[in-house]
Amino acid sequence: QVQLVESGGGLVQPGGSLRLSCAASGDILNINTMGWYRQAPGKQRELVAQITSLGTTTYEDSVKGRFAISRDNAKNTVSLQMNTLKPEDTAVYYCNAEVLMSTMLWNTYWGQGTQVTVSS
Repeated sequence: QVQLVESGGGLVQPGGSLRLSCAASGDILNINTMGWYRQAPGKQRELVAQITSLGTTTYEDSVKGRFAISRDNAKNTVSLQMNTLKPEDTAVYYCNAEVLMSTMLWNTYWGQGTQVTVSS
């Protein structure tokens, strides 16, 4: 099995910054895409940012220029630097990874979620 453990959420004022981190562990041969999703109350979960094993990144339009995703392939970690945070960024943020296990099967795993609240 594979576990994704997130850290770094919390309460921040508008205009502030937070850094989320996620570490994958367990039966991992390789990880393809890693990403961050978020879900606000009453809304569907949406992709915030993702990064491939080669470093290609994708961002949701509303976070472009404010958020930056990065990963360390050697440590199986992915981070999300969030700057100039807005109240509308308030949500539970979930880490996501596409993992190749020793069974030679690809599976998608999710973290437990971390709350980000942007409020004065």
